[in-house]
Amino acid sequence: MKTLIAIVAAALAVIACGSQTPPAPPAADQTAPSAPVAASADATPPAADSSQASPQADASVAYTPPPPQPVVSVYQDPPQAQPEPVEVAWAPPPMLVEPPPPPPSPQYVWTGGYWGWYGNWVWIHGAWAPPPRPQYHWVQPYYDHRGNNVVFVGGFWGAPNVSFVAPAIGISLTLAIAGPGVIPGPPPMGPEGVFIPPPPGSAFGIIVPAPIGTPPAVVTGAPPVVNVGMRVNSVVNNTNISNTTNTTTINNTTINNTVINNVTIVAPASATATHTAVNVSVPAQAHLAAAQKPVVRVMAPAPTSTKPIAPYVPGRSVSLPAAQTVHAEVPPELTHPAAGERPAAEPGNAMKREAPAAEPGNAMKREAPETEPGNAMKRAAPAPEPAQSAAAARQEAAKAEADKQAAAKAAAAKQAEEKQAAAKETAAKQAADKQAAAKAAADKQAEAKEATAKQAAAKQAEAKAAQEAAAKKKAADAEAKKKAAEEKKTAPQ
Repeated sequence: MKTLIAIVAAALAVIACGSQTPPAPPAADQTAPSAPVAASADATPPAADSSQASPQADASVAYTPPPPQPVVSVYQDPPQAQPEPVEVAWAPPPMLVEPPPPPPSPQYVWTGGYWGWYGNWVWIHGAWAPPPRPQYHWVQPYYDHRGNNVVFVGGFWGAPNVSFVAPAIGISLTLAIAGPGVIPGPPPMGPEGVFIPPPPGSAFGIIVPAPIGTPPAVVTGAPPVVNVGMRVNSVVNNTNISNTTNTTTINNTTINNTVINNVTIVAPASATATHTAVNVSVPAQAHLAAAQKPVVRVMAPAPTSTKPIAPYVPGRSVSLPAAQTVHAEVPPELTHPAAGERPAAEPGNAMKREAPAAEPGNAMKREAPETEPGNAMKRAAPAPEPAQSAAAARQEAAKAEADKQAAAKAAAAKQAEEKQAAAKETAAKQAADKQAAAKAAADKQAEAKEATAKQAAAKQAEAKAAQEAAAKKKAADAEAKKKAAEEKKTAPQ
């Protein structure tokens, strides 16, 4: 009887693994029917819904802060028209913390900070700047998850009555080439569509869906995300849309030609490092959003040069400063589980975390042999936890995608090398043909020059012969005249 009770309790404990409270073991004299034993032994726990995961289920997993991150930080001279889109093979890193200083003037606009593309994701440092021309407005950067890549358009100054135009779906773009020594990051993880980078301290590759025009800094105060699930929703007040400016700051921002004062950040507990659901309204204005207190503090480094760099143009090199290392400052409650929370289970041992201490007659007692026929403990081996399975699947998918991108990049590099070699061969052939043509022209010119010289020499010889003949005739005439004169003298009178 005790053996049967042990089997039933073990199976029930496995099924209940991951729930908020482990089931109490049955009494020693309780008899369990045989039918539930078979059902428990063969049943598979249902997969957890990532959008409705229980905070307590993952609360024992301590948050692992991101490793030190090299960051190139620059000031940018923003363009005064919408830049051309760029397609990048990996997601921008999580946001950095950059509290704005007080504005120099009410007319100044906060234009940062955000991740921009310069052969790698580079931090465009925030700055207070006046519009370059009257009534110009600042347009936030644009990130779009399409396929396995990111379509990016940098921030810019928009002319009056000019709105942002999203790159058309299906537009043909050439995949951006990484700079020398740049190691690609993971591809974007999350639903396709417009997004912003995740909060500071988040796992690399995760994206946060958001409306077009959302300042990336709105997630500054949100907890880091370790799984997909956080998103930003716009909140529009249709009855009181104002466009006022006080003495120090601009209170409103514009998203899709609609004035918006706040946005709402939502996330299930399974997505956040704090293991708690998020549903909070935050300011939509970039300078107010950037001033939020972060959960994990990853400070943006100040640029080493105050000289702004030119906007990115494909194929045009820009001199970038050296990268600076940034570190994450993590509150203790994230790195160490709070008192009363369950310790993390050893890998693969779901029973150890939930099982109460063994007592005489306790159904969890180890006397039940694992090889006994019908032993549910053997048949109901604990399956991997949903969060771990999802993370492993994402990691495997990210690795596969990274391998795919590396193969594509190698193929593109080989194709470019072959194209360059063919172009070089064509150029060499053209140069040889040109050189041969030049030689032929020079030979022809030399021949013409030689013929001209011969003609001139012949004319000169003819002229000389004519002169000599004329001289001889003149001399002969003179001699004949002299002779005639002499004959006349001697003739008889």
